[in-house]
Amino acid sequence: MPLAQPLSTGPRHGRGWRVFIDELLVPTRVGIHAHEHAAPQTVVIDASLTYRCVPSEEGGWIDYERYCERIAAFLATKPHTRLLETLAVEIAALSFLEWRALDALTLALHKPKIRPGTKRIGVELDWTRGDFDAWCAAQAATCAAS
Repeated sequence: MPLAQPLSTGPRHGRGWRVFIDELLVPTRVGIHAHEHAAPQTVVIDASLTYRCVPSEEGGWIDYERYCERIAAFLATKPHTRLLETLAVEIAALSFLEWRALDALTLALHKPKIRPGTKRIGVELDWTRGDFDAWCAAQAATCAAS
């Protein structure tokens, strides 16, 4: 059986293959407060990227180095974003658009040392490709209604 074939349609016992990225530190412009508009600040990203198929050298794999580089480049050039939630959706959309092997992802974003007395405060987004497709359809409907 070629490795790039879809996973078995029989009973599943695990979640299959995934790439994980812990604590990717990326400067970007984000936040609702006036002082957050002055300069980029560090955002910490944790990502869990689940495959649609068994990864193979012939295709159908997620290059984690390229993923980190692409996310960092995207965040370095984008205009100010008010909410971490918006940033998470934008990163998720980019991920599904550029990595066809991606079936599901969990993104956790936080700004380090944002509040005294806490280790971290942030947001988490958990999407499947179906969630992404539904979001795309809703965006198209919203744009058409405007």
